[in-house]
Amino acid sequence: MAAAAASLLHLATSACSPPRVRLVGPTTGRRSPLRAAPAAAPPRAYKVTIEHGGESRVVEVEEGETILSRALDEGIDVPHDCKLGVCMTCPARLVAGEVDQSDGMLSDDVVAQGYALLCASYPRSDCTIRVIPEDELLKVQLATADD
Repeated sequence: MAAAAASLLHLATSACSPPRVRLVGPTTGRRSPLRAAPAAAPPRAYKVTIEHGGESRVVEVEEGETILSRALDEGIDVPHDCKLGVCMTCPARLVAGEVDQSDGMLSDDVVAQGYALLCASYPRSDCTIRVIPEDELLKVQLATADD
């Protein structure tokens, strides 16, 4: 009985102990230095042409960044309010290219017509986007809701 208890105690102790690992080089048998993991690839950036107020500016927008946030960082004075894709005060028309705006509140019909919200638009290619008056988007969104 004592031998069984000692055996169980040994198993429990070794199961709770952290494993011991020894790093060994490929052929030398010596410990190899710890190497840092390779750096992750930098996020992809897209060239986005923003047409607003009679001017055209090209900015680089990173993959996980909205067009609105980059425009504001670059000092482009575009209309905006909530930054959540709900209030529709940052409307635009996608002239060329592709954006992901699945976070926004525009209906699929309106998106299919080329409308976008800058705060919910993540570029998926180089693109051109034109800032439009809020009334233009509201008319289209309301007309689509009536259908």
